[in-house]
Amino acid sequence: MQHREHGHGLGALWWPFTTRRRTISSAPLGGGLGWSHWVLNATVESDYGRTDPGVHLAEIAADAGEGGTDGVGLMTAVDVTRVQTIHDGFATLWATVGIGFPQWAAATLDHDPTTPRVLDEIYRPGTINIVAVLSERLSDAALVNAVATIAEAKAQAFRDLDIAGTGTITDAVCIVCPDTEVTQEFGGPRSPAGFWLANATHRAVIDGALADERLTDRIAAPGSITNSGVRR
Repeated sequence: MQHREHGHGLGALWWPFTTRRRTISSAPLGGGLGWSHWVLNATVESDYGRTDPGVHLAEIAADAGEGGTDGVGLMTAVDVTRVQTIHDGFATLWATVGIGFPQWAAATLDHDPTTPRVLDEIYRPGTINIVAVLSERLSDAALVNAVATIAEAKAQAFRDLDIAGTGTITDAVCIVCPDTEVTQEFGGPRSPAGFWLANATHRAVIDGALADERLTDRIAAPGSITNSGVRR
């Protein structure tokens, strides 16, 4: 689907569900643990300046005819048509990968972080958005753990790509489960759900980075990374 901003047509990925789904997300719209009827990942302009992204995403959803139901909305300056998709029988994961300004999660600031110059330097967005739709229901605790698992796998992908950082400051994630009885009680990297999510995230971030011509001179050469993302 598309939406329009300042006269420009911008892409959006749309996942409508016929019945409500259990979701956990860090998105500006519908974040936290909740129930959702749709998920949206919308491209916005690189100089995006609105300070109410949740309201904006609700407007985009309303324009698509979904304004009356609960949903999750993510946004990115990445062209969402470049989405990376990983699928197997357990789940499907989609990642839009923008690594223009990678950041370390823990960092020391040498200057007052509230000054405009420092804000420009350390708060430059470059978004990796991940949406995973699972075929089995995770417990709420497992969903929280699964979010951490995805973050770990993303950081591992950065290491394998020789990217100095653990992510970007505007990364967001959404995990979707059916409204059924809980069958998965764990979401760590060696649980059934977490194992798949970690490997799918790792692969999607690496594939997205390798497909970005802007990163050619900044990441590990494709020949040094195997299909699993592990260095030879």
